[in-house]
Amino acid sequence: MVDTTAILTCPHCGESYQLEMPTNYCKVALDCPECGKRITPEPGDCCIFCSYADKPCPPLQ
Repeated sequence: MVDTTAILTCPHCGESYQLEMPTNYCKVALDCPECGKRITPEPGDCCIFCSYADKPCPPLQ
């Protein structure tokens, strides 16, 4: 079973928050609700969850 709940940590401010990961697409950008900076994946990663979450995105689980 795929777990779609992840804890994402902003690489800019270090704030962590729980998010639901989409199962039908890769999320490649998000504005941090704490600091407002744009979060994008590290080079070679498919999405922000693979770069900054406590588990990989659903397609890679």
